Parts: sequence; C-alpha cells; structure tokens
Amino acid sequence: MHDFPRYSLLATRYCLILLFTTVSCSKPDPLYQEQILALGALVDISISGVEPERAQQAASAIAQDFNRIHRTWHAWQESELTRINAQLPGGAPFPVQADLIPLLTRAQELSRQSEGLFNPAMGKLIGLWGFHSDEPRGPPPDPGAIAALVAQRPAMNDLRLENSLLQGRNPAVQLDFGAIGQGYAVDTAIAHLRRLGIENAIVNASGDIRVIGKHGARPWRIGIRNPRGPGILASIEMQGDESIVTSGTYERFFEHQGRRYHHIIDPRSGYPARGLASVTVLHGDAVTADAASTALLVAGLKDWKRVARAMGVKQVMLIDEQGKVYMDAALARRVYFEITPAPDVEITGSP
Repeated sequence: MHDFPRYSLLATRYCLILLFTTVSCSKPDPLYQEQILALGALVDISISGVEPERAQQAASAIAQDFNRIHRTWHAWQESELTRINAQLPGGAPFPVQADLIPLLTRAQELSRQSEGLFNPAMGKLIGLWGFHSDEPRGPPPDPGAIAALVAQRPAMNDLRLENSLLQGRNPAVQLDFGAIGQGYAVDTAIAHLRRLGIENAIVNASGDIRVIGKHGARPWRIGIRNPRGPGILASIEMQGDESIVTSGTYERFFEHQGRRYHHIIDPRSGYPARGLASVTVLHGDAVTADAASTALLVAGLKDWKRVARAMGVKQVMLIDEQGKVYMDAALARRVYFEITPAPDVEITGSP
C-alpha cells in the first residue's frame, strides 16, 4: 500500500479542517470534527447533527477501521499484503483471509474495465521507481530495468482467486493497492457510520472523499485543489451519497536533473504518465472514483472518455499540464471556480 499522500487535499468549505478534535456547539446542527493519522495520511471526519459523545465513539470506530486496513494492505511495511506478495511468485495456490477477497476481486474488475490502466499488479515497477518509500528521492531507474518489467506485463488477470485460494501465474506480479486503498477505506468508514445510524457525514482521507446527507439544511461543499499552485481551484456542492477523488502528479514525486518524476506510472511504458496534471472523478463510491481517477490520468485526453465509459464514470474534470480544464457538461453545471481569472475551460461531451 502506498503511503497515501497521492491525492490533492480537498477541504470542506463549510467545515474547517482542524487539528485534534473539535465540536461545534451551534444549534440546531452540531458539527463534530476529528482528525486522525491513518494510512500514512491525515483523515478528517465530520459528523453533523449527532450528539458529541455518540459522534466521538463513531470516529473512534472509524480510526480502528483505517488502522486495520493500513496493517493489512501496506505495500512495503510488514503486512498481510507483503505476505501475499512473497507467495505469489511460487505459483502454487495459497489461502487468503476472507475479508481480503472483496478488495482483490473489485480491483480485478476495475483493472479489467480500465483496460489495465489501473493496474495494482505492477508493484515491482512502482518499487523500482522508489515509490515504496516514505520519501522518494530518485534518481530514475535504469531504462533497461524498466523495459524488462514492462515486457513481463504483470496484470490483475494473472491472479486466480477461487475458494479463498489465491494463485499467481506471472512471477512479475507484485500487488500494490496505493491507487485504491484509501477509497476502499473511505467506503468502509461510511458503511460503518451507517450501521451506527449516522446519516450526515464526510470522511476525507487525504483527498479521497465520500459524503452522506447534508450539513444541516446545506449540502456539503468540497474544494478542489489547484494543481498549478496553492489554494483551491474550484468548489462543488455534493448531492446526497457521493464520492469525489482527485489524482494529481504534484503530491508524490522527486526531481532529478531539473525534471520532475511523479508516482502515477503508465503500465504501458513504465514511466510516469504525461499530459495531465490532475483528474477529479465524482461517483457513487470512493473505490471506483479512486481507481478511475488514476486510470483516466494515464489514459490522457485522447482516451479518457472511452475508459470512463467502461468504468461507469460520468462526471470528470481533467486539468492538463498547461492548466486548461476539461469537463463533461453534467459536472460543469455544478462547479464554481474560486480563482480569478477563471481557467480556460473546454466543455466536453459525456463519457
């Protein structure tokens, strides 16, 4: 699992992200906020309309969920995932825990839908670039080593999962769920909140966000980070149960000889994807939005619509390396730009 500082930090506009635990005592809509450290990132939890003691208990339960997922899916610290990766090259089936199967099967499905552009099987390639580290420093890997790994074409369909037994059929496969783990954790947290009877909340895992309900009579409002500088580029009001995830090239990178190398690797070339600076996806669940934002950034302006359509994604904002914004018409009606002058925007057809 990546250290998860991959995505732009999106902050609620109505709810300030505060250090430690705060409670708004305003009536009739008390707002409870807590910030925890999990998955190698800060996770912000906002719960509206619930008494503070009950909200605090819910936030503690979410913290336990996130920490369990972190211990399970970390890609380079000792975890259940590193145990799985150690056994995959052997080629023999081996048992996996039942609670790991949903993410494995969902990742296979999303990878297939994305034409392999979302590819959790290329963990060796991500490690080769130095991104299995809290602070990647470079330099870029040897081109021959990159080419050798790309030629082995590790993919999620190289895995066979049957009767709780997992089998690797390509020794180049090494799993890394950094491009989906936070979304999975956010969806898990929202499901837990609902089981506790909470219907109005935000869970924000370093930019992987899912909201349910409202903040009193108002919708939750989310800010989208400007990939070309500090601050918020635009804001959007969320509608009921909805997720928003941004993948950007500006959060996790290293520089070498005046060139920046970011962590979003194109599995076709083995090099960081080029052309787009960020992709924001709105969808009903955070797992899909998480995987799609990565896949569409890799797909680029030429192919993103086809891939989005295959992944069931309909609301997308893309920002290219020159700062031009591309949006489908449905999303464009909801976005309010927070900078002056507003960026150059091209409204595209729906995916």
